[in-house]
This record gives sequence, structure tokens and C-alpha cells, in this order.
Amino acid sequence: MKRYLFVCVHNAGRSVMAEAFTNTLANGKAEGISAGTIPQDAPHPEVVLAMKEVGIDVSEHTGRMLDDALVQSADRVFTMGCAVDDAACPAILYTQVEDWALPDPKGKPIEEVRAIRDDIRARVAAMLTE
Repeated sequence: MKRYLFVCVHNAGRSVMAEAFTNTLANGKAEGISAGTIPQDAPHPEVVLAMKEVGIDVSEHTGRMLDDALVQSADRVFTMGCAVDDAACPAILYTQVEDWALPDPKGKPIEEVRAIRDDIRARVAAMLTE
């Protein structure tokens, strides 16, 4: 089974959505996990709401610290926006990553969070067909 690691700074938005979509769309054929360099205790409220709108509950997600073991256990590693936010960027730790350059949904209006959510879903769906 393929294992995909999604990383963002706080592990509370983009990476949480990517993990959830991977685990939902893969139907047990792949696993999504997520982590952050400064993980938060819970997902951003606007992310919880946007995901709930598509029938996925991420409210119980707790942030996970990025470490070497997670990276080594993954078949592919994706950062969620290092081209967007250089602060504590996970890509500085590892060179074998792909960056999706997504904006941070934190504090954004729900319409913008929906657009980010839908972009992540499309990227995950494409990734799973590769």
C-alpha cells in the first residue's frame, strides 16, 4: 500500500484536508498521513466546516510533529505551500518533496477555503491515479 505524507507548518489546514481526501478517495488502497513543523492541537475551524460540507469530519484531528521516521515511511512527501509561506517551511528539512503551493486557509472566508479544499481534492484524485 502506498503511503503519502502531507506536510504544512501547523498541520491544521491544507495537510489535514489532503490526508482526509487521500484516506477517503483511496478506498483502502493507499494511506494519507499529515504532519507539521509547528503542529497545532486542532484543525482551523474554517477547514472543519469546509470538510464537513463534503461529508468528511476532521474535527478530531490532532497535529502531528514532522520527523524523520514519517518521511522515511512515506512513498511520496508533499508540502502544501512552501512557495507561499517561507516561515518554518517543511521543505527546508527534506529535499525529496513536491510542493503544491497552496494558500493557507487559516482565517480566510469560507468561499476561499472551499476553493482550496476543492483544489486539494482534485490534486489528491490525480495523485491516486498515477
